[in-house]
Amino acid sequence: MTPETLFSLNGKTALVTGGATGIGRMAAEALIRAGAHVLIASRKGDACEQVAAELNALGTAGSAEGFAGDIGSEVGIDALVGEVNKRTQSLEILMNNAGVTWGAPMGQFPHSAWDKVMSVNVAGIFDLTQKLLPLLMKSASDDDPARVVNIGSVMGEVPMGDGAYSYSASKAAVIHLSKIMAKELAPYRVTVNALAPGPFVSRMTAFATEDESKRERVGKAVPLGRVGRDEDIAGCMLFLCGRGGSYITGAVLPVSGGINVQTGGNIFADAL
Repeated sequence: MTPETLFSLNGKTALVTGGATGIGRMAAEALIRAGAHVLIASRKGDACEQVAAELNALGTAGSAEGFAGDIGSEVGIDALVGEVNKRTQSLEILMNNAGVTWGAPMGQFPHSAWDKVMSVNVAGIFDLTQKLLPLLMKSASDDDPARVVNIGSVMGEVPMGDGAYSYSASKAAVIHLSKIMAKELAPYRVTVNALAPGPFVSRMTAFATEDESKRERVGKAVPLGRVGRDEDIAGCMLFLCGRGGSYITGAVLPVSGGINVQTGGNIFADAL
């Protein structure tokens, strides 16, 4: 079996939510380069259309189309599912990437920050996935399951509040929910896996990654010494969505440069 066979996505259709920026855009480009037709949706439809045009201009084996889609409410999810059904008869890949965050110090963190963040980051991806199940199941087989990839965060794996309490808790929920869905959807030949990224350049992290000097400072706190790159996301997506990942479900890939295994230090060695 050749690398092309393992990672080719020719003829497959994918939906990437929040695909106009950051990790979503990185993933969309990877999927298109592998031959997939990628539907890119986010709240800003104009941005999705622009990104789709930019990706189509690359001249790769795949293609893209962008449109507006909001998973922050049941009405928005129903509208997004309707748009997807208009544009494709089957769906092989769903990347639940859209998300929001909220930052404030302990003692000033508002109650409203929980409703919004949990609604989008947890309820939104669950409801969207269950409503797209008919399309995913239509394309699924024993040999080649349909794939769902949820975007968690290393902040959902280790106790890092860092002012983003509802975000961190929501991403822990995403990771646990992914495992539950993996168990329940396996009989339908749908795999569900999650990525738990560390710091990447995105609109959400612009305050800490918008220029090289800030990225270097953030990278020094990462065990592997840098922030994430486009190819780090691309490699994960091509593995999980290609033939090589067809026997993997319920996994959480820690794309965090080692933050996921940071500990409190070598207390005994330091005492000697």
